[in-house]
Parts: sequence; structure tokens; C-alpha cells
Amino acid sequence: MSKYSDVLIKKFFEENSIVKSSIRSFNRFVDKEMQTIIDENREIEPTIIPPNVEEFKIKLDRIWVTKPEITEADGSKRAIYPVEARLRKLSYSAPIFIEVSSHINGVQRESFKTQIGNLPIMLKSKYCHLADLSKKELVEKGEDPDDDGGYFIINGTEKAVVNVEDLASNKFLVNKVSVGVSPFVGKIFSEKGSYKIPHLVEKMKDGVFYLTFTRVKRVPLIIVIKALGLKKDAEIMKFVDLGDNSETIINLYEFVDIKNEEDSIDYLAKKVGITQSREIRLTRMTEILDKYLLPHLGIEEESRMMKAYNLCKMLKKFILVSNDELPTDDKDHYMNKRVKLPGNLLADLFRVNLKVLIGDFLYNFQRIVKRGKFPSIKVIIREKLLTQRIYSSMATGNWVGGRKGISQRIERLNFLQAQSHLQRVVSPLSSSQENFEARALHPTHIGRLCPSETPEGTNIGLRKNLALLTSITQEESEEKVLSSLKTMGLEEVK
Repeated sequence: MSKYSDVLIKKFFEENSIVKSSIRSFNRFVDKEMQTIIDENREIEPTIIPPNVEEFKIKLDRIWVTKPEITEADGSKRAIYPVEARLRKLSYSAPIFIEVSSHINGVQRESFKTQIGNLPIMLKSKYCHLADLSKKELVEKGEDPDDDGGYFIINGTEKAVVNVEDLASNKFLVNKVSVGVSPFVGKIFSEKGSYKIPHLVEKMKDGVFYLTFTRVKRVPLIIVIKALGLKKDAEIMKFVDLGDNSETIINLYEFVDIKNEEDSIDYLAKKVGITQSREIRLTRMTEILDKYLLPHLGIEEESRMMKAYNLCKMLKKFILVSNDELPTDDKDHYMNKRVKLPGNLLADLFRVNLKVLIGDFLYNFQRIVKRGKFPSIKVIIREKLLTQRIYSSMATGNWVGGRKGISQRIERLNFLQAQSHLQRVVSPLSSSQENFEARALHPTHIGRLCPSETPEGTNIGLRKNLALLTSITQEESEEKVLSSLKTMGLEEVK
């Protein structure tokens, strides 16, 4: 290594730690994502309410997390530092508080703040007591001044939440397949909040393009576009933007009789197997299109036209790739991958367990109402439930969505091994299958992932480690990107 690169690396680590990306992702989770998850579940309406009440709503308003503390046996609370958590086999966690209000017939009945559980805190994040301490102060608190943090302490055990690499969601990829009815298949995972829905575009032997998502199996793509409000054939041709492409014309000609939205929605409803009256058919099918078709573009009625434009764009790409005018997408190119950091993984865990907590206190509320009483919400929230479920996932490594080994015990045989463990990137692919392409070193790994540090044996190429100087960007607001693109001449579709 030359003396220049030596100086550069030294300079880099004076300002940055090896786990800076993980710490930033955890801070972002607590600062922004927790509130977003609360906003997704803002209003809760119990189905069983007291007979003298017309409308009853529970509203979740604001959520915040304080610094780590411990409740002793006598009920007293005080701050806890990581070294004590390690020695006394405790969890280094901070209370989560939430502001809740109940509304009867639109009028506020009660409003209070309450604790809904405890959140394990990442060491050296801004919610940790060690965040801004100098080296001397760290030594006084019993910490190693060279330890970068980036891990959690659960029941006295140090646990790292590993980074997980996965295919990028909300990105349309077209690949050639050797089995199945369609030689080419277009896939997109549409992800928004708790929705993660795979969509499939295929072209059958009859020349018709079909779309599959959730319970909607192989419906004609053109009918879906018409159902979303893009009714005129000339408009569809304009947005597919391939001139007089014969494949698009064949598809339009196939369904030339279906001219308006209602008929298109009804056609889809019959295909899906909804057998009630026409009115119910239309309502249910419209709900499926709004909620489960490309939810990342929005789940409101206003998003329908944007979904139609995007389906036209996807159809254009599918036709170009299947005619060899565009190359197929490379799944192993790092442009088509995303690394999920500890903050994103904790957000998944919190989202699912908050739903469990809401279900639990709704059940408790309705049980008490059945007995003829009208409980205060304060009584029905069990704070231990959320805490236990989060601790359980962190302790065992079994995450939501059936993923295993997400949280791992840090091996501290030596300093470098612990550092390496915090840099680990795991692929969700099964280690017992071949997956040759996924295991191979891809040119796009250079500078991002270490080309040599990977285990030998069944996990080779599936367990990787970040390169020394890697930093992972967080999701930023789209406005910044859009404004810079508009200055380059981008025009928005209205």
C-alpha cells in the first residue's frame, strides 16, 4: 500500500467510523420512520362500541423515544450505561412514549401520553448515553474508546443486526426464462409501508400481454390500463410510445369492444372470480386496483392515471427487451440491488409488532365493552407485549417475513473480527442451492464490497462484507432529485 493511500485511509477514519451508515440508519428510523409508521395506523375504530355511542375512534398522535434507562425492583428509574447492561445481563433499551387520544362522536374524550414498550438502542447512536463522550469519558464509563458501537445489547449479549441485500423494489426488471409459457418475464416488487407486492408481466402464445399481482392471476394488461382511466386506444399507443407497433395494436384490437372504465373493471372482476351483483363487483375490484396494484405510486383514487402511465412504460420496456432491442436486466448488477440497513430492518419489525399491539388493545377494549363497561384506553394498552416481541426477534434472529439470522451474536475473539461482523452483508438466497451467478464476484462490487472476504463452503459469495471506505446512502426526499432533473429539461406527465 502506498504512503498516499495510507494517509487517505487514516484521514477518513479520523472523521468517519466503520459503522457510520448503520448508526445513521438507526437515527433515521427513530427520528422519522417511527412517526411514519404511526401515521400509517393513525385512526383505529373498534367494531364493538357502547350502544349509546354513534362513533368511537382511538387516535395515535405523536411518538418519541428517550435515552436508555432501567427500572429497579423497587420501581425507581435511572439511566443505564452499556457496561452495566453487559454485566447484569440486562437489555440496553429506552422507553417508547406515545400520545393517544379517544374521540366520541368527533369530540375528544381523553388525551394522554403513555409508554408502549422499550426499544433496544444502538450503541453510539444519538439516543445512546455514549454519543458525544470524549475518549477519556468513555474510559471512565468502562468502555473501550476504540469501539465504534453500531450494535445492541439484549439480555447482556451483544447483538449485531446484519445488513441484508435484496433486489431493488419498485424497479421493473425483464429477464429471459427457460421454463414457463412466456419466454420473457417482467417483474416488479411494489413496496409501500406494509405492502410488498410482486407483479408479473408475461406474453402468452396468443400474443396478449398478461399481468399478475396478489389474487389477480393473469389478466390482460390492456384491460387493466383501461380500467385505470386511460380509455382511448390512441392515448394508450401514445404512452406506450413505440410508433405503430404491431404487438400493441394486436392487444388493443383483441379488446376493442371494451370502451369504458366500468366495463373494464367488470371484465377484471369476472376474471378474478367475484360473483356478486355488478355493483358489488365494481366496488371490490376497484378496491383491489387501488390498494394492491403498484401501491408505491399511491393507494388513493388520484393515483390511478399515474399507474396507467407506468404500466404503459413497463409494456414498452417489455416489448423492446423481448424483441432484442434492449438488453435483459442483470439481477446481480449492484444498481438493481439495495442494502437494507439495521434501521430499515427495525422499521419492518416495529411495523408488524405495532399492528399486533393495536390488535391486542382492540380485543381488550371490545371484551370490556361487551360486559357493559366503557374503559379508559390507558387500561387496555399492554406495554410488555411490544417489548417482548422486539426482544424475542433480536435475541433469536428470527425476523418478520420468515427471515432467520438477521440479528447475530457478535464474535469478539479479536478486534478485527468484531469490526468485520458489523460490516457483514447477507443475501437472502438459500445456501443449499447453486445460484452460481449470485455467488460470483460482479464488476459492480468493486469499491463497494470486499472482493476477497467471504467464507469458503456453502455460503461462499452469499455472505459478503462491505469494503473499508463504503458508506451507504439513505433514502432522501424525491423533491431534490426531481428539481435537479427539471433543470435538465424533465417534463412531468399531468
